[in-house]
Amino acid sequence: MNRVDIHNEPSQISGSGIAKRFRSFLPVVVDIETGGLNASTDALLQLAAVIVRMDEDKRVFPAGTYSTHVEPFDGANIDPKSLEFNRIDPNHPLRMAKPEEEALRHIFRPIRREIRETGCTRAILVGHNSWFDLCFLNAAVARTGIRRNPFHPFTSFDTATLGGLAFGQTVLARAVKASGASWDGREAHSAIYDAEKTAELFCTIVNRWDRLNGFPEYTALA
Repeated sequence: MNRVDIHNEPSQISGSGIAKRFRSFLPVVVDIETGGLNASTDALLQLAAVIVRMDEDKRVFPAGTYSTHVEPFDGANIDPKSLEFNRIDPNHPLRMAKPEEEALRHIFRPIRREIRETGCTRAILVGHNSWFDLCFLNAAVARTGIRRNPFHPFTSFDTATLGGLAFGQTVLARAVKASGASWDGREAHSAIYDAEKTAELFCTIVNRWDRLNGFPEYTALA
């Protein structure tokens, strides 16, 4: 059974370096587990987000995890093959799933707060094959009519691409192992586990790049 409603609260904010590093965007790692591959018709079942921060040495790190199970929207399609893959039982009595709008607000609230406190302008989604998670997130936002989506609507950071560049690996498990981190296949395809491992991978790649090439600071164009 997947864990529900995990809150690893971020520690004290260390400054606005994260805003300078990523063109005023706040990286937030997202993993979404679904009932299929079509964002318009298939259910969003589990959502996890990991906020990324920067320490005094200008190294990024995963700072806090937020997650929730999600009730399928009315008329949503759920492919049994997808449930075999992610091992989610939508009808499990202990799933404690939230309606889609409530689930989004639950995830968006701490992200908006982090954006304000770091001086960023909005969040940028980081994901493994990030287009998939961004498409499902945008579709859910459109269905629920939420107006204050903290995420950029189309720009994202894809760790499949970054993993291929840094380690020659595009599969998440292989890229994580190539980075020197551990991987537990029994935990894979839980939104929480995949989001946290994707966050570790993203931070490792960014920190390695900055160590070798220096810290690029964003300067707004006149």
